Amino acid sequence: MIHDEWIRNLEGSISRDKLEAVRDLMDQNVRDAKIEGFEFLIDTLELPDPDDRHVLAAAIYSKSDAIVTFNQKDFPKEYLASFDLELIHPDDFIVYQFEFNPAAVLESFKRQRKSLRHPKMTVDEFIDCLYKQQLPQTASVLTGYKDLV
Repeated sequence: MIHDEWIRNLEGSISRDKLEAVRDLMDQNVRDAKIEGFEFLIDTLELPDPDDRHVLAAAIYSKSDAIVTFNQKDFPKEYLASFDLELIHPDDFIVYQFEFNPAAVLESFKRQRKSLRHPKMTVDEFIDCLYKQQLPQTASVLTGYKDLV
């Protein structure tokens, strides 16, 4: 359901074939990312936006520790805490990962930047793009490691 949602939101700006290829890569490379069997929980949950209940249901069912999302307003922290779930902004999540394993995070960003082809991006352009994508802490951290990105 989550794959369907992000694909639907990006369809039109990116071809369906490319979006499905990204989905398939995610499924192949992100261990335990695909959650199934949570649907029975959806109607039991209450969120400001009922269309987000599937995200919470999947997190509860999979015994996740957190929901990582830009959409902070639709996931009340107190309500998530009742399910032992934390709400984390993607920028904070990336910075936490950097603190845990800076070499792995830098290598991931380097691979990501180098994989961009349309258009290719310099390190400065890439970091500027992260600022624009609401990742100011991440961009600031990477600014200190430009030679490794």
